[in-house]
Amino acid sequence: MTATLTGVPAGPTTARDGDSGHPAGRRWRLRPGPLAAGGFLLLLLVAAVRPSLLAPGDPLAADPLTVIAPPGAAHWLGTDHLGRDVWTRVVHGAGHSLTIGVAATATAVTAGVLLGLLAGLAPRIADEGLSRSFDALSAFPMLLLALLLIAIVGPGTTSLVVAIGIATLPHHARVVRAQTLLVRRAGYVEQAVTFGLSRTRLVARHVLPNVLGPVPVLAVIGLGEAVLAAAGLSFLGMGPQPPAPEWGAMLSEGRNYLQVGWWISIPPGVAVTLTVLASTVLGRQWQSRFDGRQSR
Repeated sequence: MTATLTGVPAGPTTARDGDSGHPAGRRWRLRPGPLAAGGFLLLLLVAAVRPSLLAPGDPLAADPLTVIAPPGAAHWLGTDHLGRDVWTRVVHGAGHSLTIGVAATATAVTAGVLLGLLAGLAPRIADEGLSRSFDALSAFPMLLLALLLIAIVGPGTTSLVVAIGIATLPHHARVVRAQTLLVRRAGYVEQAVTFGLSRTRLVARHVLPNVLGPVPVLAVIGLGEAVLAAAGLSFLGMGPQPPAPEWGAMLSEGRNYLQVGWWISIPPGVAVTLTVLASTVLGRQWQSRFDGRQSR
């Protein structure tokens, strides 16, 4: 008594869709956009986990003799106003920015799945109350809501993660709620109820697995949004404080030297932009593949 939300029957058909000889699967894997996006995110993961492999220097080491030095052989992306190597700081900053983005996305996904599942399974009054709460949170722009939350709890990395997570969870919760309402009315769920399956086992075995289909897609797309929000809030001084090599903080430090040292701000800005683009391209490609399987 198994079924999937996508409607794809188990068996040879599903296996052929993911097979390397299947034309649709081959086209999806060989497209340059998703390949480049996946390669950049993999490189970003390496920079976050082992930054010394790409930039062995110290991101906090200052050299007064090379202040605002332009890009060259000694410093690929130049130096900042304290003589610190910009390339080294951008690479090491990936760890700060990606950690905040992943943690905020994980917070939003976890809370969104739990609240969305609760709203979809709860009685109508509780569902209405939770749904109106999601709508109220969604009415605020994400950055504005995150700023409000940080103003209450104070700046810092933990506050940044919690604020971005809360600001982005309504989207996840509403999607999961909609999926839950569909699944709970499915025939196989009604059959399980007639067979006397307990509510806990029913949710764990039949509802939750079929509700989680679109969640990874939303998480990949949301990762770029979380990194962008983290950089924007750090630019305003709400995140990791200098001299931490966080991309938003680097943008904030370099804005006063754009006329004499544009290379201080451009690299972290490009890093944020590429991260958002890569996660969006990969997420949209995954979404189109998921929607394609749903339509079969």
